Amino acid sequence: MKAIAVNGSPRKRGNTFLLLNMVLDELKARGIETELVQAGGRDIHGCIACGKCKDYKIAKCTFDDDIVNESIRKLETADALIIGSPVYFGSLTAQTKAFIDRVGYATRPHKILKGMVCASVTAVRRNGALTAFNAINNLFTISESIVVGSSYWNQGIGRAVGDVMDDEEGIETMKTLGQNMADALFALKK
Repeated sequence: MKAIAVNGSPRKRGNTFLLLNMVLDELKARGIETELVQAGGRDIHGCIACGKCKDYKIAKCTFDDDIVNESIRKLETADALIIGSPVYFGSLTAQTKAFIDRVGYATRPHKILKGMVCASVTAVRRNGALTAFNAINNLFTISESIVVGSSYWNQGIGRAVGDVMDDEEGIETMKTLGQNMADALFALKK
């Protein structure tokens, strides 16, 4: 089995990266292959709602000069998806939103995310974690995915890089999320 995590933070090794890796470490400990895709800080076109993705025989977006189509190919072989974003001005980053919109539109006609075990992760200083959390989960619920939770919202609190490592409850939440995702994957495999 394979899990893909998407880091929507422009800080490649920031708090979102740290939180996602806590989840991935739990999955790896259970024998699940993992990969982290860096979306934040990259040029990702926003969706223009052209509808051309519905006409393709494979899941793909009409824009083919960023990481979205490459990421869709990876998702076709994955069993789980975790998308993480820091909170910027009360919501998720622009790159995360563009990624979600385009992946969502391009994969829905082909049901790529249907039945996939999915979760959202947010890194927050104060406000907006629930808004970002829900925005990511909208992709999963609209795509008929299986959304896995933890002991609380899947968030870590911190501002400066590394601050989430002082959030004991956040660390425990990420570990529990990874364990819950692994449990769901193994239950579905039976």
